[in-house]
Amino acid sequence: MSQPQPPALKPHILVVDDDDRLRELLRRYLAEQDFIVTTANNAADARAKLKNLSTDLMVLDIMMPGETGLDLTKSLHEAQKSSARRLPILLLTARGEAEDRIAGFEMGADDYLQKPFEPRELLLRINAILRRVPKPPVVIPELKLGAWRYNPQRDELSSANETVRLTDMEAGLMRVLAAEPGVPMSREMLAERSKGVVNDRTIDVQVTRLRRKIEDDAKNPRYLVTVRGEGYMLMPDMD
Repeated sequence: MSQPQPPALKPHILVVDDDDRLRELLRRYLAEQDFIVTTANNAADARAKLKNLSTDLMVLDIMMPGETGLDLTKSLHEAQKSSARRLPILLLTARGEAEDRIAGFEMGADDYLQKPFEPRELLLRINAILRRVPKPPVVIPELKLGAWRYNPQRDELSSANETVRLTDMEAGLMRVLAAEPGVPMSREMLAERSKGVVNDRTIDVQVTRLRRKIEDDAKNPRYLVTVRGEGYMLMPDMD
């Protein structure tokens, strides 16, 4: 069984449908599949939500009163042409004619699913879209760790009197931890995301080495801590 993701790592799905029952069913199902889910009951509601939320994908019904799903798809596609980040859209419709599917793709949709559908198929299509969409680079700020400052761009630790360059393995592990400060990460997650780290044992070795560089007392760590039953967590000072 896969381990639940921290909230900051969960994809955020916006479900837009004027059918109250279907909208709630989709919200509950996708939440059970480890997504963050926001819902909207029409295009105007969706626009308002998009102004204040960062979403990774929209599941959008075509046949809605007022502005249709096709109209909203076209509008968003046009508005995002010059943007570095584009919101992928999966259209839902009760009409399955080829002309309707083609129209959806021409408006800028990424996929098309005809009602009624199996929830499992919706999940597979959502995951397929998310795999295709380039993820924006994560900008990791400089972090304060006692007497040290960690610079993720240079992969180094610096103090008032010294600068220490991290090895490739140490740097890979440190970048993953620094991207989610205060969030426990399992050895499996760290091994999967860290450049050059191949297994759980390697993770433990690299953590020990990092503690020797960061901590005043490596046996009683303050910044790179062990979370019992969960893994490791980076706890920087708050400036």
